[in-house]
Amino acid sequence: MGAKVLLILFYVFFPMAILYLCRKFPMVNKLGSVLIAYAVGLIIGNIGILPEGSAGVQDALTMITIPLAIPLLLFSANVKSWFMMAGKTMLSMLAALIGVIVVVATGYLIFRGAGMKEMWKVSGMLVGVYTGGTPNLASLKMMLNVNPDTYLITHTYDMILSSFYLLFLITLGKRVFGAILRPFPTSAAGRSISYTQLNGRDPYQGILSRRVLVPLSKAFGLSAIIFAIGGGLGFLVPESARMVVVILVITTLGIGASLIPSVNRIEKTFELGMYLILIFSLVVASMANFRNFTGAAPGLFLYITYVVFGGLLLHVLISRYFRVDSDTVMVTSTALICSPPFVPVIAGAIRNREVIVSGLTVGILGYAAGNYLGYAIALLIQSLG
Repeated sequence: MGAKVLLILFYVFFPMAILYLCRKFPMVNKLGSVLIAYAVGLIIGNIGILPEGSAGVQDALTMITIPLAIPLLLFSANVKSWFMMAGKTMLSMLAALIGVIVVVATGYLIFRGAGMKEMWKVSGMLVGVYTGGTPNLASLKMMLNVNPDTYLITHTYDMILSSFYLLFLITLGKRVFGAILRPFPTSAAGRSISYTQLNGRDPYQGILSRRVLVPLSKAFGLSAIIFAIGGGLGFLVPESARMVVVILVITTLGIGASLIPSVNRIEKTFELGMYLILIFSLVVASMANFRNFTGAAPGLFLYITYVVFGGLLLHVLISRYFRVDSDTVMVTSTALICSPPFVPVIAGAIRNREVIVSGLTVGILGYAAGNYLGYAIALLIQSLG
């Protein structure tokens, strides 16, 4: 029990040390707090120091931090600016879906002889997980009657490759995408939409002062109420649809609250939400244990690698044709490949809060469509032999 308490304290308070180091040392600050949290999580998750029963702690923290963070991140959002960008967001989502379907189908033709049985079922699961997320992967396992071992290996490889993909987006994504795609508009709805990353001195300066802390505590309480409402409504639907309902309700209520001037004006809500994202990044990275899966189904690993990065390439090329900006493509891709909870992580890494609503919206639409699309593509591929 004591080890679990220490683990919780580490997850909750170590991000403070990261922010201190970022403020104290310019070189550390250049790496970025999100990247450091993610790297530290990967290290502690793979050197064998986590105590027994840590999985329960990790699951609980991931389930708590994101539902609390999303409303806080949205309270200061400029919703009007999103409606001005909605057309490009939908074009980016369409480009991503086309890319995933094409690479899943062609990848099946390339890797179906790689020793994996019922690869068409895996193809359906990959369409589902890279259109929506893990809930779709689990749903399609049941819909397609996938062997438990096949499901486990597929899910594991997905987590590994998604981790590397996320690291790519955090470290090199802005530079690489920016060299190919047009830049994000520097203004929308009449105001600047850039923001200072949570690294460094400015974002958190004065957050503990009474003037900031009192209204910020009220905002946190409102976020907790929204979390409770979303979680309660989630229990009214089947488990396979629970995550869709919870995130949809939380996102909708967070957007609605941002339209209330007294809520929208509260200082540091975004920074508090990003602190919760730092906790989430640290926790979820520590859940990836690469050692348990070395050598398992290498053909499947190559197939999923081809789907993730081949789909990304097609997404970028199609988006370039439609003149979609780099930031929108990044958060759209993140929402579909890594799931909506990672959208704020990338928004923090690229220093653009205005794309959060777009990314979350794409993720919600993906959750809703993933089961249908994955099942349909699986049947289509099966019919092709």
